[in-house]
Amino acid sequence: MEAFGLAAGWLRKRKTMDDARYVLTNTIKSSARALGFSKVGIARGEALTTEGENLAEWLRRGYHGTMGWMEKDPERRADPRVVMNGARSVISVAMDYYTEGAHPNDPTRGKISRYAWGDDYHILLTERLKSLVACIKQVRPEAATRLYVDTGPVMDKAWAVRAGIGWLGKHTNVITKEFGSWVFLGEIITDLELVYDEPMADFCGSCRACIDACPTGAIVEPYVLDANKCISYLTIEHKGEITETLSPKFQNWVYGCDICQDVCPWNSFQQPTGEEAFQPRPYNLAPKLDELRELTKEEFAERFRRSPIKRTKRQGLARNASVIMKSHKG
Repeated sequence: MEAFGLAAGWLRKRKTMDDARYVLTNTIKSSARALGFSKVGIARGEALTTEGENLAEWLRRGYHGTMGWMEKDPERRADPRVVMNGARSVISVAMDYYTEGAHPNDPTRGKISRYAWGDDYHILLTERLKSLVACIKQVRPEAATRLYVDTGPVMDKAWAVRAGIGWLGKHTNVITKEFGSWVFLGEIITDLELVYDEPMADFCGSCRACIDACPTGAIVEPYVLDANKCISYLTIEHKGEITETLSPKFQNWVYGCDICQDVCPWNSFQQPTGEEAFQPRPYNLAPKLDELRELTKEEFAERFRRSPIKRTKRQGLARNASVIMKSHKG
């Protein structure tokens, strides 16, 4: 009887702990949605074994191009417990950024990726995640947290997939059923034990739209991207010269590229974002190539204040415009 009483007491305690986890998890998710996040999911804070192995192979092939920083601390990228001692959960969020508008069909004007039409998402999502951390601290002041928005040694897409936000498309972007791949990602690593979501199935099926549409052949096989051939990488991250064999295939993209997303069938389900900060700045929709090439340092700083386009710097944007104009001349 004494053993039975001890077991019953343990079960009651366990149920109380489980109930508390469900309440805390629901509070976090409700707070995230109230802050404007489109989706939120939670994954167990454990090693990303398969994803880490895939990353190592991708790096071994040299598909990261000149992004040498991706080679640093691979063990930190693959395990949140190395990033934060005692990590138990990874809270992943996604925010819809789709805005209405079309890319120009004019050889004298450049194309800018839709994600960069408005304000810098790093700033907005970081502010919102800080607010979400504050909400968590109100309930659990002792909680340890670290937040990331496409920064630091964290595999954003892998955690979004683990948390059930969406699945990894063949173009290597996360696809959601509700918003397609037009989402920004961020996460909070915490030592709180929460209720975990299940990854969803891969709904790409036999579709090859993104692979076939890429003009430079950057998607070398399903789910594998060679950055050395990727227009987005070349116009944003790459700091050197752009080979003349690739620039004629740029189709006037001066910052980023949306081709693989534009052709994705799941992106026919896009929903316009309600975030005013992501609305297009008029001069980002169809900038004149010759104007981009001639921008002064001061003009660039003023025009792209609080914009993701700052990342490529004035020299990079001018270079991109120049190589495209040169390719048109043959």
